[in-house]
Amino acid sequence: MKTLTESYDENLRYMEERLGYKRNFDVLEKKLSAASSEITFFYLDGFVKDGEMQRVMQYLLNQKALGNAVETEKIIPYVEVSRSSDTEAIITAVLSGQTAFFAETFGAEAILLDLRTYPVRSISEPESDRVMQGARDGFVETLIVNTALLRRRIRDPRLTMRHFDVGGLSHTDVVVCYMDGIAKSDYVDAVIKKIKEAKPKTLTLGTQSLAESLIKRRWFNPFPKVRTTERPDTAAAQVLEGSVLVFCDTSPEVMILPTSIFDFSEEADDYAFPPFTGSYLRLVRIAILLLSVVITPLWYLAVENAATLPETLRFIVPDEPGALPIILQLFMAELALDGLKLASMNTPDMLSNSLSVVGALILGDFAVSIGWFCEDVIFYMACVAIANFAQQNQELSYAFKFIRVIILTLVYFLRLPGLILGLLLFAILVITNVTVTGKRNYLYPLVPFDAKAMLHHLFRFKKKDFTE
Repeated sequence: MKTLTESYDENLRYMEERLGYKRNFDVLEKKLSAASSEITFFYLDGFVKDGEMQRVMQYLLNQKALGNAVETEKIIPYVEVSRSSDTEAIITAVLSGQTAFFAETFGAEAILLDLRTYPVRSISEPESDRVMQGARDGFVETLIVNTALLRRRIRDPRLTMRHFDVGGLSHTDVVVCYMDGIAKSDYVDAVIKKIKEAKPKTLTLGTQSLAESLIKRRWFNPFPKVRTTERPDTAAAQVLEGSVLVFCDTSPEVMILPTSIFDFSEEADDYAFPPFTGSYLRLVRIAILLLSVVITPLWYLAVENAATLPETLRFIVPDEPGALPIILQLFMAELALDGLKLASMNTPDMLSNSLSVVGALILGDFAVSIGWFCEDVIFYMACVAIANFAQQNQELSYAFKFIRVIILTLVYFLRLPGLILGLLLFAILVITNVTVTGKRNYLYPLVPFDAKAMLHHLFRFKKKDFTE
């Protein structure tokens, strides 16, 4: 660890060189002649609260003399003041938006003033996690704002937030949040140890980069390994139940640990309605998601074995199958759905809804009119599209999509054994999916079986108040 020296001029030269003062237009150096001493500030343009900085400077200009760093720290009229002699810590602080304060009387120490302010968008409801009833605020890209949104909901001294500097080159701030005495201490320690040992080169993609650094195995498994949310009310409810939250600066979402596949069956709307309605919404969501995996493979299997179908089910076999093979129609429709989704994402907001609806109608009608597709394929793929949007977590939706395509392929080659093999592969991928610490099975509370917890995942019961 390199530390500052007793020489004021040498410290300034070192800081100017490391911060690139002459080659970076936004690295500012401000010198003052005050209190019978020369004072120098290093800070980044755009991160400093101008009014607060001006008041600190005015206060120093009114002083007759300055003592050492310890004495000066006590008289600075600001709430966030600290001292440091570690050059790397000082440089990281300045690049994070803090102000480094040097004086001839400080010797081998500098004072850090947290005068920073970050550009931040308004706290609005997350676009991908809307609710019919409930709170309309959401996390943003600023860490301190996100932790404040959680503190606003939980005013308990047991709420603990531990800060870590992670991310190698980016030096991204990460906060592990949990309820002391509620969350399992061994799991909290395991998560913290995992974060410290991850040592990623950078965390430019926020929680996604951190998640991939924490779980480096089983990349081929498409099922999500962590659950995230952009809603402070959801995060508050989870942490009160014993979960561990991981905040990552520059990311508008928080990781919820540990994670099981049944956690994705719950959404905020389940608790915004009465228990009966909430249970209905949850069961419908689970049924639709599971049906989306098998609806097209089962239909294709029935079409290929039309001769063995009972008379009551003959209506599902198309009279005009179209010019293209049914299996090719299904694969092309899968690609078309993703193409429409990508096009809608890259279209201005005022046109995106029109593009997705009109585009789907026109393409579907045109494909049937010219004889490429049959109407049945359009119908079943429309059901699949609806099922995909019924799940808030898009990563899970794509995992089910990949499984559906794999099962379709196996059914094409092997018929009924292919369907069985595909469902078996589905089960294996879910069972073997690796979570952050690996201490909780991805199928919990089914494996190991916990009847009470399983009922709470399937049905919405009345929430009890958080008590001692």
